[in-house]
Amino acid sequence: MGVIRNIREEIQIIKERDPAIHSSMEVFLYPSFKVMMHYRIAHKLYTKGHFFLARYISQRGVRKTGIEIHPGARIGKGLFIDHGNGVIIGETAVIGDNVTIYQGVTLGGTGKEHGKRHPTVEDNVMISAGAKVLGSFTIGANSKIGAGSVVLSEVPPGSTVVGVPGRVVKRNDRALPREDLNQALPDPVREDITGLMKANTELTNRLLALEREVNRLRGQEKKGKPEDTTVSFRGQGI
Repeated sequence: MGVIRNIREEIQIIKERDPAIHSSMEVFLYPSFKVMMHYRIAHKLYTKGHFFLARYISQRGVRKTGIEIHPGARIGKGLFIDHGNGVIIGETAVIGDNVTIYQGVTLGGTGKEHGKRHPTVEDNVMISAGAKVLGSFTIGANSKIGAGSVVLSEVPPGSTVVGVPGRVVKRNDRALPREDLNQALPDPVREDITGLMKANTELTNRLLALEREVNRLRGQEKKGKPEDTTVSFRGQGI
């Protein structure tokens, strides 16, 4: 019954999160479905100390799907790996419930730690294509990691992270990946450039207005009307 229940859960997860699917039978062709079936079996063997057999089953899943999940990783319910080719999940990684991962994502280590050396991903997190999450730290619940980001440090819950290295550009976004798989994340570089352009425009306008005022006052002085001015610019060296 456990295997049947897992199959039903995987079918439901994929149907909910992939708009391209049209029938339940298509689920059996999905890399995400295949690799999770291999992982569940391999993980049970791994926890019972059958390390070689666990790795053998895990590697069969890799060859079939292009997704490498170490049998020692701990994964909760509702993980969906969209497309999936190139996804790597390390031995000590911990993944919560209702997590969505896109192709090319790595949950890896830096090669320097011993023991817990891979990230912990809490519930309802979305990790976009090509993102690299490296090290033993936590990605807080309800967070989004932008495509191509390299995350090397803790991410607070409800955050949106983009860039290399990854930095938080938005907080308290509570939308769950199951309900909102929109990967159109903020572009901080564009926002900074837009802000600089706006500030430059404002300064230019103020400078032009000051120049017009100076020219007006100088014109009044030439006409012999210094009494209309409150400041003698000539005396100020202007």
